[in-house]
Amino acid sequence: MIKENFIRLFEDSFRKNWDLNAYTNYGENLTLTYAQVAEEIARLHLLFEQTEIKKDDKIALIGKNNANWAITYLATVTYGAVIIPILQDFNPNDVHHIINHSESKVLFVSDYIWENLEESNLRTVKAVYSLSDFRLITLVNQPIATLLEESESKENIVAPLNPGKLTKEHITELFDKKYSDGFHKDSVRYIDKPNSELVCISYTSGTTGFSKGVMLTGNNFAGNITFGIRTKLLAPGFKLVAFLPLAHAYGCAFDFLTATCTGSHVHFIGRTPSAKILLNAFAEVRPNVIFCVPLIIEKIYKKQIQPLLERPSMRWVLSIPFLDQTILAQIRKKLIDAFGGNFSQVIVGGAPLNAEVEEFFNKIKFPFTVGYGMTECAPLISYSHTNDFLPKSAGKVLDIMEAKIDRPDPKTGVGEIFVRGENVMKGYYKNEESTKEILDDEGWLHTGDLGTIDANGNIFIRGRNKTMILSANGQNIYPEEIEAKLNNMPFVMESLVIDSKGKLMALVCPDYEAVDAEGLSQEQLEKVMEENRKLLNSSVAAYESVAKIHLYPHEFEKTPKKSIKRYLYTTAFES
Repeated sequence: MIKENFIRLFEDSFRKNWDLNAYTNYGENLTLTYAQVAEEIARLHLLFEQTEIKKDDKIALIGKNNANWAITYLATVTYGAVIIPILQDFNPNDVHHIINHSESKVLFVSDYIWENLEESNLRTVKAVYSLSDFRLITLVNQPIATLLEESESKENIVAPLNPGKLTKEHITELFDKKYSDGFHKDSVRYIDKPNSELVCISYTSGTTGFSKGVMLTGNNFAGNITFGIRTKLLAPGFKLVAFLPLAHAYGCAFDFLTATCTGSHVHFIGRTPSAKILLNAFAEVRPNVIFCVPLIIEKIYKKQIQPLLERPSMRWVLSIPFLDQTILAQIRKKLIDAFGGNFSQVIVGGAPLNAEVEEFFNKIKFPFTVGYGMTECAPLISYSHTNDFLPKSAGKVLDIMEAKIDRPDPKTGVGEIFVRGENVMKGYYKNEESTKEILDDEGWLHTGDLGTIDANGNIFIRGRNKTMILSANGQNIYPEEIEAKLNNMPFVMESLVIDSKGKLMALVCPDYEAVDAEGLSQEQLEKVMEENRKLLNSSVAAYESVAKIHLYPHEFEKTPKKSIKRYLYTTAFES
């Protein structure tokens, strides 16, 4: 068990870094110090009390990256409640499902997301608050206007919650009364909650019927945070550009939690930024370290560097000894400047880095490293500083984790990677069957990833043993979920979703009996499938969108259990 308590880490940081800048909403005129963040957390604690939230109650949170998102998260865990962070690009049906499955009692939501949710579909929520200003949006199934009228006309309103007690004005009155001598460092006192207890349920997927809520404890997060502190990954006054989704394990652990516990200054970028916005942010903020997914680096490489390298004159220059090093040094400087020019390393995670890009970055000695993790480890499993990073590896197994290869191939040494240690989750929420499938009796987590481990503890990922697809920006994609929706659409008998060069393609075996009964031509069938594709994409997250549907002439080969033999079709679109 990690000796540092998860909640105490925040309490100590607020006191130690009281006057330092904590959070900035990039592009907005808003910067909060650690003192101001601590005060906002104290106000939310009072709001939780008025909302009758108890220890271990669930609070759902969905919205764009910003200071209020971070404050809500911290207020929840330091109050003793359990946070349910939801990715903002999940579709409404998935959001409803996660909120209900987690039994969340309160929802904090960005206004633009709330517009697309249905209050009647929220079965466990009592109150909904806006992330823009923490105002009460609604008491679920209780018209606010009616209750306010009743509260004015009656002394003792009989209602689950009194909206009059949930206004910002009332919370301010309570705050001024509680902290009549002012809000000071010593005012920061949070609940005592052992590291062994649950603090977060992170849903790896949002589709109804397939969701898995990863139960993460204070110890899991403390393991990640203290590793970041111990290795001096971040430090007081460091600047960060947080553009990875905070509801995703990678961005949450380092751009936010570790950053807050070390006194770093986080600049939040809201929705997924364009390359132009991101490069402008890097230039303005000049971050000290960059947590990144392959998509960002690969885009910059393909748009700015690859065209340069493919010029005939450049190829000629690079073929001349000594002169090539001068040119490569100039390219390296251009790339470093693009990231702000003030960083020690770019840490790539969430998905494999393109081999060609990695090879070139090694050639020019660009300061990057590749780590490995998964939501079930909150998320870190392996990492090496860029100075110690071994090319083609995924870093070294953390000192608080163990890793081994299960049933390695006698010739290649490749087998499934098992991990065990402080960062491993408690299990899947309300899903004992799936928990037993991934966590064995000895505490080993079966990652489903194939690879090798060298004598020094460096992990080399060789492939995925699971059907899960990792998108270019690090999101988990579960093809069965997309297929379940596609299989319910007109003239679809069965389907298979495959990753093809970073895009999702769907193989569809049509229901030929229905096709013949309708007398559809091949051209008409293809038009129907295109309409199916558009309808499908409207019901899934953006990163789960299918680029094209290809018709398959007969049923897919199956196992005795009638499961499709996926490995036979994974190269269907490769040329």
